[in-house]
Formats: sequence, structure tokens, C-alpha cells
Amino acid sequence: MSQTNAEEIGRAHRRVAPPSVPVVTFDPYSDEVMSDPYPYYQEMREAGPLVWIEKYETYAVGSYNSVTRVLTDHDAFCSSAGVGLTNFHTEPPWRKPSIILEVDPPNHSRTRKVFSRILSPRSLNKLRERFEQEAQAMISGLIEKNSCDGVHDLAEAYPLKVFADAVGLPSDGREHLLPYGDMVFNAFGPQNERFRQCLAKLGPSIEWINEVCQRKNLREDSFGAELYAAADAGEITHEEAGLLVRTMLSAGLDTTIFTIGNALACFARYPEQWAIVRDDPSIARQAIEEVLRYESTFHSFYRTTTRPLNLEGVELDKNQKVLVVVASANRDTNHWASADTFSVERKPAANVAFGTGIHGCAGQMIARMEAEIVVKALAAQVERFEMLGEPKLHFNNTVRGYSSLPLRFVSKAKKKGN
Repeated sequence: MSQTNAEEIGRAHRRVAPPSVPVVTFDPYSDEVMSDPYPYYQEMREAGPLVWIEKYETYAVGSYNSVTRVLTDHDAFCSSAGVGLTNFHTEPPWRKPSIILEVDPPNHSRTRKVFSRILSPRSLNKLRERFEQEAQAMISGLIEKNSCDGVHDLAEAYPLKVFADAVGLPSDGREHLLPYGDMVFNAFGPQNERFRQCLAKLGPSIEWINEVCQRKNLREDSFGAELYAAADAGEITHEEAGLLVRTMLSAGLDTTIFTIGNALACFARYPEQWAIVRDDPSIARQAIEEVLRYESTFHSFYRTTTRPLNLEGVELDKNQKVLVVVASANRDTNHWASADTFSVERKPAANVAFGTGIHGCAGQMIARMEAEIVVKALAAQVERFEMLGEPKLHFNNTVRGYSSLPLRFVSKAKKKGN
């Protein structure tokens, strides 16, 4: 068959939007859109509460009200069909689904209960002092340097140290966690060229992950060991314990890396906002929530209809994928005053940067805690940030952040000395 005939057959089988649904022609996963997605998200919201993404033949929601409705109604909009574009209910899964993120109740409740207990606020608070000491020492070292890369030297280095220690991983080989996490979140989008390139070079990292998640390689007093202890108690299986260690690595690492990196970028770009946090570190957590709202760590993922239903006045069939653009909801001007303004004095606790409902990001508590600790440590030592070059975006199908952030941390002590 000629390429022309194949393309004609493909077009003939393309699904089209119902007449009442606005069509969006931009590709939300293109480098062009991802470089500055917010005008496109505004275009999508202005088109209507429910739109059709032409390139991927799928529905999408981007307003705050529509996004929260989909995410909080897990009976109507499930995750077990996969949180990427591929529908695991109608197509063979290309990978094994996550046993927390891509499973519905009651099985979801069983594994999530164990996971949430281990990463509970009470458990995390036991680590706070050690996490604080590590942040303070790391930032002191960066201040002494004339320049640094905020991503490599802090946003990545900090969780690769403290969180990987908490999980119980060996020290050698932790660099493999970065390409592994990149693959996990690329997989939540379409199987595009970005996904294929990431998958092609993943081999050594997957081998390392498979090895270190085994019980024999995890430190005894660690989150990983607690998961296996839960298996010993019969709460989960031992196979599930190993899978949950892997889930922990993606849920608690990349979310933190991108959140800290985005915070550094915001504080460097808006020095007057940093001055507010620096002078009143008690608002560090509030400032992180504003970072999450303004520059969301997650940008989008999918849910799937479990039955015929009406969404925003449109009748949807069962097994319809819906792209949920949480970063658009966090910039919705109908919900947030001055939505495109970064203000640490805002109280944006209702942001949906980590999702909401029963499938909200399982690692969000530790991401928030680590980011807050880093911001407080910065406030104690850093007068201001100087941008030393143009930040470089990291392109991923699901999360948004930076691959490089050239900075200088100017010490508060230096100011006093002058």
C-alpha cells in the first residue's frame, strides 16, 4: 500500500468532534506549546469548558471547575484505563499499569492505604530535622561557589540525597533515577517521538531500578523496608511491595525536583516576591503553593469515562479519554484573581498542581515538605538570586520544569558585611 493510500485510510477512520464541541488544533505536547503553554491554555478555556484535541482525537478540560469535577468523580472518570492517552480497557497495555495510580477501588484503597501510611505527615516529620540539616549544608556550599546550576546542584541533588536515603537506596547509581522518572512521566502522554527517544536509552536505568528495589538492597530502617514489612504482615503481596518501591521513586522524586526548580526560577525572576519570603520565612509553605499554582509541576494527564455520561452539556460514551489540563485550571482567571501574576501573598491552597481526589499524587506530601524546607533554608542564608544565563526547559509529556538554571546565590551575610 502506498503512503498516500495509507494516509487516506487513516483520515477516513479519524474520529471527529461532535458539532457542539469546539476543536483545538494545537498540539499540547509540541515543543512550541510547551515552551510557553499558558496562552494556549487560555485559548482552550475561552473555546469552552470541554474541547476536542484534534491531533489526538480526545476530549480535554482546562477550566478549574471542569478539571476538579473530573478529578473528584473517580466513579465516572477512572484511572484504571491508564493516565496516558492509551486506553488500557480497549487496547493491550504496553506496560504494566501502576498498582496505585492506575487502579480503581477497592484494590486502589488497599495499596494506597499502605503507601499513604508510610509517607504520612507523622512519618515525614521524623525526617524533618535531618532534611533541614542537609538543606542548610547544601545551600551553604552553593553560596560559597561563584555560580551554580540551580537544577543540578540543588533541585536534583537535594532529593537524590535525602529522599533516596529515606527510601533506603544504595548510594551508587542514583543518577539512574533521573532518566527513569523522565520515562515514567513521558509515558503519561502520547507515545510520541519524545517518548520513543526516552524509552530507547532507558535500558541501564531499568536494570538498576529492578535491582535496587529488591528487599536485599534496601536499608533496614527505610521506607522501602516498611513496604516489605507490610507484605510480611499480609497487607500487600511481596511482588506489590517491590512495585510500590518503584512507585515511591517516581511519586516522591521527580515531583520534588521540578517543584524546587520551578521555585528557584520564580524567585530569581521576581526578586520582590523573594524579598517577601526572605523577610518572613513563615510563609514558605504558602509560597510553595503559589509556585505550584503559577508554574505547575504536572501539566496534564488523562481520565477515562466508565459509562455514558454528560460532561459540560456534551454526551460522552463509555471509554472516552479526557485530557485533564491541571496547569490550565491553576491559571483560570474565572477562579483566580490576577491568575497570571506570581504572588507569594496569595493563599492558593486549592490549587490542583498534584491533582485532587483519591488519585492525587501519592508523593505530594514529601514534595511539599522538601520544597518548604529548601525555601526556609534559602531564606535563612540567601539575600537574592542572580540569573547568570537563560534557563533551559526540560520537555516532558506530563511534568514541566527546567534542565538547567544558571544562578548565583548572594549571601545575606555578605550584605551585612558590606
